[in-house]
Amino acid sequence: MIAPRADTGFTLIEALVAMAVLAVASAGLIRAIEAHIDLIGGIESRTIARWAGENRQTELRLQVAATLPATVTIVGRNLHVATTSRPSDDPDIAAVAVGVGLEGRQPLVTLRGFHDAGAAGQ
Repeated sequence: MIAPRADTGFTLIEALVAMAVLAVASAGLIRAIEAHIDLIGGIESRTIARWAGENRQTELRLQVAATLPATVTIVGRNLHVATTSRPSDDPDIAAVAVGVGLEGRQPLVTLRGFHDAGAAGQ
């Protein structure tokens, strides 16, 4: 029978190399998770902005108010809603664009549609 050697196992250098590899892999994983969180946050923001835009399109279609607020709060977020209308080839229909975004920034979404010309100017 062969007697076990006293120097079996990992050396300090081997353990340090293994920990360095693990640290590099962990850093890469953390960066990937952060990128994923940012992506999901962007999707969430655009979805909420789309809800606000669809709400505004519906308000215009139903003619619910003479004046509609420029800022709305949905899911705890204050969003700026800009509505622009222009005449279309049919005088009874107006082309309406609703842009929704955070105050002072580019719109996250822009919804376009057509409405009764009497309701589009609101």
